[in-house]
Amino acid sequence: MLEFSFSQQELDAYWEDGYLIRQSVFSKDEVETLVTAAEQAENHALALSKLGKTYILDGKRFVDSGHVTIQYEADSDKIKVIEPVHGLNPVLADLVKDSRIVHPMACILKTKNIALWTDKLNLKGPNGSGFGWHQDSPYWIHDSNHVDLLPNVLVTFDKANIENGCLRVIKGSHNKGCLPGKEDGTQLAGFYTNENCFSESNSVNMLAPAGSLIFFNPHAIHGSLPNHSKADRRAMVITYQPGGFPSLKSKEIYPVSYF
Repeated sequence: MLEFSFSQQELDAYWEDGYLIRQSVFSKDEVETLVTAAEQAENHALALSKLGKTYILDGKRFVDSGHVTIQYEADSDKIKVIEPVHGLNPVLADLVKDSRIVHPMACILKTKNIALWTDKLNLKGPNGSGFGWHQDSPYWIHDSNHVDLLPNVLVTFDKANIENGCLRVIKGSHNKGCLPGKEDGTQLAGFYTNENCFSESNSVNMLAPAGSLIFFNPHAIHGSLPNHSKADRRAMVITYQPGGFPSLKSKEIYPVSYF
């Protein structure tokens, strides 16, 4: 068994609920290092934006620079999401290969040969916007033939609570597979899950201290509320896949581990 593998109880809970939280996996010092890395990556992305291609979807500004996409808060110069982000900072690149993350992913994927699918840095500052209910699989189904095998892990760089807009997951929703999107006429409607397909009463708040890991299924319906606190709520979401397949944006194979 790998050092940081899921126990059978943890693995059973992940498959039953569609998510699992391991709290306080990273130390306070490690979290501080991750926060500094996030700040450096944000500054790097701001510089890239000046040379990138800008476009607007549903009133939201996006910038593509190479294979990196930078999304801004509406009517703001504040970055909301950077994807992928590991190439912008070596600490974040190391995080993608951290055994405390990769070993549990090996349990989920049932293979020791793992590759990166994508990763993104979520920068939800004070008054930062939330994200509507959605699954990840509809985003990826046109780029991957194995969307069932794209598990996520969210690494909390700050504590996650209701006030600052923590991740929320619809418990058990992963069992429904890839669901239809909304039909409200907006450009991104198809990427948000049709509200007739689930009940928000089944939502669970992913409350966790900084340095925690929240694993969740690619079919799990999830979202978040705005940040109503005065502090940042930063997190990195990393998505893995079986080895040998190219990553989402660069189209290059990014091996993570060969045990």
